[in-house]
Amino acid sequence: MLTSRQTRPAAFTSGPVARRAAVRPAPGMRVRARPTAAVPVRAEISYIMVKPDGVQRGLVGDIISRFERKGYKLAALKLYQTPREVAEEHYKDLSAKPFYKDLVNYILSGPVVCMVWEGKGVVATARKMIGATNPLASEPGTIRGDFAIEVGRNVIHGSDSPENGEREAGLWFKEGLVSWEQTMTPWLKE
Repeated sequence: MLTSRQTRPAAFTSGPVARRAAVRPAPGMRVRARPTAAVPVRAEISYIMVKPDGVQRGLVGDIISRFERKGYKLAALKLYQTPREVAEEHYKDLSAKPFYKDLVNYILSGPVVCMVWEGKGVVATARKMIGATNPLASEPGTIRGDFAIEVGRNVIHGSDSPENGEREAGLWFKEGLVSWEQTMTPWLKE
């Protein structure tokens, strides 16, 4: 700890620490040290699934590429033949809808690609990147706007809230997510 008469070591004479205004305690005042370690908080996550039509049409690479180029970090990825229980749990909020049975059967009709993407604002941004549920209402440049025509074959699912991102990631990735350091982070964030 520095007293009011000491100076910063040479290591602190440049960079972000040096740019902060020096605050010196009044004579007779004690300075409390700040904690140096913070509790790590996981960034927001979104569950993204390429549906059977997207897998069959060979769109997986294009979709992954869009999230990578945006700068989001991939936390989980797998090709998966969905069991009925998982599909029913995933779409349980829609169970009262007349299309529920067809939706579940559709997700069971072929493999899906399950992904979890991580980063600041990933849920809202992913929803914009994906486009409207009805592809005909989706803007060009969105995934559905570029690759889909019908609601029943709209290529992709994305979490609609951070809470559902957590819930869906836990449902589809019981084995957990991969924690890793993305080396391009300094080029994406201030």
